Amino acid sequence: MAQALRIAGQGTPVLIVQFLKGGIRQGQDRPIQLGQNLDWIRCDLPRCIDTPHLDDMENQALQKLWQYTQQVVCNSKYSLVVLDELSLAINFGLIPETEVLAFLAKRPPHVDIILTGPEMPKSLLDVADQITEIRRSYRP
Repeated sequence: MAQALRIAGQGTPVLIVQFLKGGIRQGQDRPIQLGQNLDWIRCDLPRCIDTPHLDDMENQALQKLWQYTQQVVCNSKYSLVVLDELSLAINFGLIPETEVLAFLAKRPPHVDIILTGPEMPKSLLDVADQITEIRRSYRP
């Protein structure tokens, strides 16, 4: 997130997509705009997704956000795109890993993608431009 804010502050168009966050009516039709260069969207749901078990409306909202994300990236609207908690959506089986790999392979070469989330699949680690991984450690 810090990198997205820094890059946007330098004049580069940035998109942050939070796949599993909801609750504030912030779908792709109502992005939050932070400054001139940063758009921030969430899944258009009344709650955050914390389980792989979604009802039809929730699944449709998530798939709509995923389709929208792919479309704007392919249209080169943004130079940097942060896909927040993408690994959780993949691990829950909500977004297929193969679709993400195909998306990354066909994106315009000047679009940087940052993937975040725990337990990122190795196949994505091998092809991503950048991955933010948080690890907990215990130090007495």
